[in-house]
Amino acid sequence: MGSGSAAIGREHQIAVEDGRVLQVLERGHREGKPVLVHNGTPNSRLLFEPDVRLAERQGIRLISYDRPGYGGSTSQPGRTVADCAQDVRAIAAGLGISQVAVWGISGGGPHALACAALLPDLVPAVGVLASVAPWGADGLDYFAGMGDRNVEDARRFLTDRGAARAKAEEDRLEFLRATPEQLHEGLKTLLSPADAAVLTGELAEHLVACSQSGLAPGVEGWWEDTVAFMEPWGFELGSINTPVLLYHGRQDRFVPFGHGEWLAGQIPGVQAELSDEDGHLTLTDRHLEQIHAWLLERL
Repeated sequence: MGSGSAAIGREHQIAVEDGRVLQVLERGHREGKPVLVHNGTPNSRLLFEPDVRLAERQGIRLISYDRPGYGGSTSQPGRTVADCAQDVRAIAAGLGISQVAVWGISGGGPHALACAALLPDLVPAVGVLASVAPWGADGLDYFAGMGDRNVEDARRFLTDRGAARAKAEEDRLEFLRATPEQLHEGLKTLLSPADAAVLTGELAEHLVACSQSGLAPGVEGWWEDTVAFMEPWGFELGSINTPVLLYHGRQDRFVPFGHGEWLAGQIPGVQAELSDEDGHLTLTDRHLEQIHAWLLERL
């Protein structure tokens, strides 16, 4: 492989105007077009190796970061989903980037949508995969089709935040002890057959490593994510003018299909790919090449 397409793994600590620091990772093609990824929840900057290899082949400079409170990024108690826009702007400035496409999956989905709404000058196109919808959204049965583990966590948060925080601390320790083989048992109520079939080998190892990296300093990042999702997001979906490509699978029990359908009905001009065959974990495996290509066309 020539030097222009050699795999890279460049780490950066980038300062935000309010004094926080973000831990940022670059992989993929060194001279490629920049695409920033918002990973799921719990979060870290680590990227799945097959996604990195795909980025190399497609000429993409793949960028990710630890959201505040995870990994090497300073915490930001009380942050909203919208607050990620200043972080993405700081990352782009720190890396000398004037235009960056964005995609986000699961808990990264709302953050990708914030970029679509709030950074039209910087972000020309956004992909949204298996995104959660806002709590309390009119016309959405939030829990329909959701696995018991996530239903219980959300209901606990809504009724007793102290108990929810304590449970998050317990869950963090579970993640830190987990092996790839134990993931199936821990996530069993969330795994449709489609997702159970792909949660093996390299993907299982990556999800464990990603969670453990993000949660190493504590539970704060995960807790901040949870609060941000369940509180007002800080922007209106109807204000989005940036092109958005949305994917959601009907077999998803982590974030049910109804969330994707609802979002597709709220985002102006969205291109919605609602799949009967996909779950939560299958989307990048089956569709990331097309998603990247769609983003590159607009970058």
